[in-house]
Amino acid sequence: MTPDLVLLHGFTQTRQSWRRTVQALGGRYRALVPDLPGHGQAALRTASFDAVTAYVRALAPSRFTLAGYSMGGRIALNAAFALEPERLILLGATPGLADPKERATRKAADDALADRVEAIGIEAFAAEWAAQPLFAGQPERVRAAANADRLRNTSHGLAAALRGLGTGVMEPLWERLPDLRTPVTLIVGERDEKFRAIAERMRERLPHADLVVVPGTGHAAHLESPELVAQAIYQSGLPSSSDSAYSP
Repeated sequence: MTPDLVLLHGFTQTRQSWRRTVQALGGRYRALVPDLPGHGQAALRTASFDAVTAYVRALAPSRFTLAGYSMGGRIALNAAFALEPERLILLGATPGLADPKERATRKAADDALADRVEAIGIEAFAAEWAAQPLFAGQPERVRAAANADRLRNTSHGLAAALRGLGTGVMEPLWERLPDLRTPVTLIVGERDEKFRAIAERMRERLPHADLVVVPGTGHAAHLESPELVAQAIYQSGLPSSSDSAYSP
């Protein structure tokens, strides 16, 4: 029987962002790829971590692998404590901000950004979001595809996601990581220094974790190198999976 894989996209993306990764998996998984609240064609339900966990619970079968990128990774990690997937795959993700002051500052910034996206509209916001140093070095074809995907969203939807699913409102999970029994694969792009450092800290705290570094890629490794990310996802479920940096 083909195993089930639930894939959660990042902020400003839609389910379409996983299309090339799913193709590269070549039928090894039955991929379930939803639009998250505030994104794509998803109805604008309450945008909260509890609500999305309930949504994934309703979507997923009894046994499945759960994967998420960036915002989707934070959602997946939060949901894993309740849903207990067979395996958890986190791409460019974080357990949140442990410091309350830093979290409050981030929440204020997320709220201000939500106001801005509603004020300037989706096209202007998509351009501003793409210009962040976080996405520097992306090939032009990747930038174009990512921008087209962002334009599938609405300013109202993204604002709601920022207010309900932003890093500033997420309860930090650093202290809970040692209690997570689910095996975890942490995937990061080679150029993504910030999230690579976070992944290394997470691996130290998680009981069962591998770290996969995707060569030549930045924060959105699944957009830049979907074949290598697909290979990392597939190999994560094999007994021979490595707990060191990955090379093709």
